[in-house]
Amino acid sequence: MKDPVRRKHVADTPEERVRQAVIKKLTEQMGIPVALMAVEKAIDIQGEIRRPDIVIHDRQGVPWMVVECKAPGVAVSQSTLDQAANYNRVLGAPFLFVTNGAQNYCARVENDAVAFLEAFPEWPTT
Repeated sequence: MKDPVRRKHVADTPEERVRQAVIKKLTEQMGIPVALMAVEKAIDIQGEIRRPDIVIHDRQGVPWMVVECKAPGVAVSQSTLDQAANYNRVLGAPFLFVTNGAQNYCARVENDAVAFLEAFPEWPTT
C-alpha cells in the first residue's frame, strides 16, 4: 500500500491499515495537509530512538497532536496512552489520539495532566 505522507509503498499490516485510515480521515475529512504530518519519524527519548506513528503539526510546524495506532485486535489500554504520552514528553503537543480503528480516545495535555475529550479537536487552520 502507498503511504501519502512517507511517499512510498509500505507493508500491508493490520496496524498499517489503521494508520492509513487515520491519515485518510485527517486529510480528507479534517483538511489537514499531508505536508504537516510525520509518520514514524525518529525521536530520541533518553538515548533511545522511538518512532511515533503520526505527529500532526500546526501551520508553524509545531507539534499539535501525537497519534498512536494499534492493530484492530489490540485493545487500546492505559499502556497505549502512556506510549503516546512518553513520545509527547519530547514533542510537547497539546493533544494525543490513540486508536485501533474501533476504539478511539482523544485527550488534551496540559502541564502533564491529561483530560479526555468528547470529540476530536478542531485543527488550527492559522
